[in-house]
Amino acid sequence: MASTAQIRDGDHVEDSHPLVAELAKVLPKDRKFTAYHLSTPPTITEPLCHPPAYSPSGDSKERRPSKPLKTYCEKHFLAISIGTGKEEAHHDKEVLVLGLEIYIYTTSFSTIIFVSKADSTGYLTLLNLPKGAPSPIREITSCFLAFLVANRRRQSKQLVVNLFARAQSQYLFPGSVKNSGKHVLDDRGLVKWWCRVLNTLLEGTDYEDVRKPWDAIHGYLVIPGLDNYETKAFLPRTSLAASNWTLNHPLEKISPYTNDPTNFGSNVHPRSLIPMYPDDPKARFVEELEESIPEKAKLLNGWKTPKTLDQFWEMMAFRQECSSGRLTGFAWVVFESQANPKSSSSTVKSAITIPTPNASLSATTDDVTPPTTPRPTPRDNTSLTTPNTSSFKLKNLRAKKLRQKRKGKKVLSGPIIPRKPQIKTHQRDQFPKEVETPYYFWPENGRGQVVLNDSSYKRAVELLLHLEFGTLEQGISSTARWTREVNMGENWALEIVGERVAVESLAPASTGGTVNNLSSVVRRKRSADEAANETTSSSPAVNTLGDGLIRKKAKLDASTSATSISPEVESEPKANVLGAGLVRKKPKAS
Repeated sequence: MASTAQIRDGDHVEDSHPLVAELAKVLPKDRKFTAYHLSTPPTITEPLCHPPAYSPSGDSKERRPSKPLKTYCEKHFLAISIGTGKEEAHHDKEVLVLGLEIYIYTTSFSTIIFVSKADSTGYLTLLNLPKGAPSPIREITSCFLAFLVANRRRQSKQLVVNLFARAQSQYLFPGSVKNSGKHVLDDRGLVKWWCRVLNTLLEGTDYEDVRKPWDAIHGYLVIPGLDNYETKAFLPRTSLAASNWTLNHPLEKISPYTNDPTNFGSNVHPRSLIPMYPDDPKARFVEELEESIPEKAKLLNGWKTPKTLDQFWEMMAFRQECSSGRLTGFAWVVFESQANPKSSSSTVKSAITIPTPNASLSATTDDVTPPTTPRPTPRDNTSLTTPNTSSFKLKNLRAKKLRQKRKGKKVLSGPIIPRKPQIKTHQRDQFPKEVETPYYFWPENGRGQVVLNDSSYKRAVELLLHLEFGTLEQGISSTARWTREVNMGENWALEIVGERVAVESLAPASTGGTVNNLSSVVRRKRSADEAANETTSSSPAVNTLGDGLIRKKAKLDASTSATSISPEVESEPKANVLGAGLVRKKPKAS
């Protein structure tokens, strides 16, 4: 399903997609890129956290799980390609250089933008960008996250950008590690890289308009196995980094259960505070802890260990993903809305309506509180009627059943008219009818150029994982196949021309601009002969003391005492002279 804003002109797609304008602002000037934005509609999915337990009758021994949060998931995939300069037909051959997969989880309490996968092919070197120029991969990643934050903002709802950084040679492009141009970051470099990407959402002028509607924005970083002093080295070296980042987790702050103590208490167990994402190290740890204890014991006392979130992160440091010689970083950026989440949750609870036979609960019913209203007991019809009327009704029912049994099957007659086969997928409602509900917000500006259902989206991503990007020729053919098969042969490319002028570029002399002359600053490498000559010529001379600085030893006459020193050396400290009684004279040999 392509966007209705695009106008096709042959093989070229002129599109007013808002993502194109945002990416053009951060990409190098006059450089051409192509974006492929794929997404799914919000579909209901499993909740991220286990619901906490509650006591229905007030008895602490009887505990039941509360109603889980109604959660929706929306998936986005952004692929960026560049031209290779090899002409074929009427356009250049293209090769993918970047892939980003992001999941958006929404509930009635908050929106979570989770970065699932990010990978590059290494063919960005074909652009021959000048040294010192900003990395287009980092700029595109920051821009896409800011684009989703701006388009997925909901009034009085919290928004969280979350990811975990784990170094690996390849994620989305098989064989790309064989490309010598691909720069694979190690674990420390990858954590620092993601911190710089997220830091653009906290400070700077590029995304200042994205930060304006929010009341407070703060970043959090946790690296299991490192203390705060060691973790601080991974933060960007800016003047505001110390105030914008906290070296801890925000799990209690972003949980809907801790923000509603009237229904869930002041102490919520960690099993209900830790979100579980696909291919997440802490999700695998939570699953192991859940399987190691019976259900009743979990509801009563939680896990045997850990009992707190601090203990959980301490144990995470000994997990295989975090202790196999590589670091794993967990980062969050929390956007707080101007409205108070607690006040909004109280208004939601007051909107509950009593169900009637022909009506359902209101759309704003709170989905996290356990049902406390007692179910109405069925009426006893026999108490409202006399025995005579009840027996009369029973006789009528029996007679009606007998007449239905006596009737045989209806005999079909007449010509047989064949019916056309119907595709089941067309009968289903693939896309939601409502754009905004208490559980999600699905604006048209934030959708992909191609919108597929969940099963088609999985096939598109799996197709990419079965291609090959080891060489440039393989990358070109794999790019052509993937872009062609995802949208059934129709062109869905978004053409982008960069607009950002590099600050590092020098103005040419012909244009009248001033050229920065760094000849006095740059040190030229010297040859061996020059270094030897400079060493001999600039070798320090022998320090020669003047006549006034030389201390001459005073000459003593035979008739002069040991304490009388010439006037030239009176300023010198006097020597300690032993008395006559202390000097032992050597006896003369007879």
